[in-house]
Amino acid sequence: MATRESNWAVKIRDQPMATEERSWALEIDDQTENTGNSAEKQQSPKPSIYRVPAYIRRLNCHAYKPQIVSFGPYHHGDPNVMPMEEHKDRALTHFLKRANKSLQDVRTAMAEVVQQLRGAYQSLDGKWAGDERFLHLMILDGCFMLEIIRVATKKPDDGGYEMDEPIFSDHGNLYTVPCIKRDMMMFENQLPLLVLYKLVFVEGRGDCVEYVNELVLTFWDKTLTVEGERRHLLDMLRLSRLGKQSSAATSRGQKNSPKVSIIRSASELREAGIRFRKSKSDSLLDIQFKHGVLSLPKLTVDDSTEYMFLNLMAFERLNIGTGNEVTSYVVFMDSIIDSAKDIKLLHHKRIIRNALGSDTEAAELFNRLAKDVVFVPNSNLSKVQNNVITYSQKKCRRHRANLCRTYFKSPWTTLSLMAAIVLLVLTVVQTIYAVLQFHLSA
Repeated sequence: MATRESNWAVKIRDQPMATEERSWALEIDDQTENTGNSAEKQQSPKPSIYRVPAYIRRLNCHAYKPQIVSFGPYHHGDPNVMPMEEHKDRALTHFLKRANKSLQDVRTAMAEVVQQLRGAYQSLDGKWAGDERFLHLMILDGCFMLEIIRVATKKPDDGGYEMDEPIFSDHGNLYTVPCIKRDMMMFENQLPLLVLYKLVFVEGRGDCVEYVNELVLTFWDKTLTVEGERRHLLDMLRLSRLGKQSSAATSRGQKNSPKVSIIRSASELREAGIRFRKSKSDSLLDIQFKHGVLSLPKLTVDDSTEYMFLNLMAFERLNIGTGNEVTSYVVFMDSIIDSAKDIKLLHHKRIIRNALGSDTEAAELFNRLAKDVVFVPNSNLSKVQNNVITYSQKKCRRHRANLCRTYFKSPWTTLSLMAAIVLLVLTVVQTIYAVLQFHLSA
């Protein structure tokens, strides 16, 4: 058998190879020999803004496509967002006037990082290969984004716009900016924050990175210290929801990571003796389980919640090394929310503020979010989940919980129980007294 295999291998090796196949093989061999690990890392692109794949998009195709304004190249020119383009020109003019700079000054500064900006996007169309068109897009969209953020955060306070301005006025801030803000959450609709850093630098600010980071976090309604340059607004939104700069090391695989079982719903956990409490902060990381109490961060569920979580999970899923904290939180919440009864319980504990109106609709939202997503066994929530499951499986705690719900549900049932206990004690004392009297008289 060994001889046959050897002869067969020699026969295949000695067969003439086609010219195209030979050149392709030689090219691959040259790359394998000449490209070291360091060079291979340099050649591989490091994008941070992706087109959402079809297998993710099919969960909700509307969650990843902007409805009113486009940022960046992916949706530029879409018919639905074209009406907003004229407002971008006014934002650019206003920015140049405020900064007292020319368009050439901005272009020169942006040209220094054009390759870095282009490399932030995955799979750009060929029409964006030229620097002029791409720079024009970055400057125009960057100025519009910066002006929107400043108007929304009241920085500068006067804004510098007329009262009847359709976008950059109090009226626009009330009716239009919330829709633009939702489009800013979308993964495919991101602009590298490097654009904003450069624009603020052109204005003359030496602390451009710190200024932009603080401005964006205020835009996301958070106060948080973020060090260094960040990738885009969705990246900053994720940090604002986590409440800190997460480390990719927290989500890396670990050897012999504990196996996580399926946790029961909130209403079932309550029947098992587990109590719920609102965490001290609204960070998605602030989930703890101590002494039978599961503490969960406060969350407002509204029309933008689904868009936010789907895009944050896509960001974590497609960017290697980003972390999985948001995804783990969503899967955990889906595990303890099965029906409207669970939403009602968490709402009663002031953990979930349901702005959708219907508890059933809110429960279905969490069930949709976690579809085709698995819980990461070695995530930060693994220990919490396992401790909750272990605690809830002990029968004595389940019986104690049933006793508390039956007899201590309200002050009246508590008083009735105490009265019954007092009556029982008095009956026992009376019986003992009667027995003693009988023996003493005998």
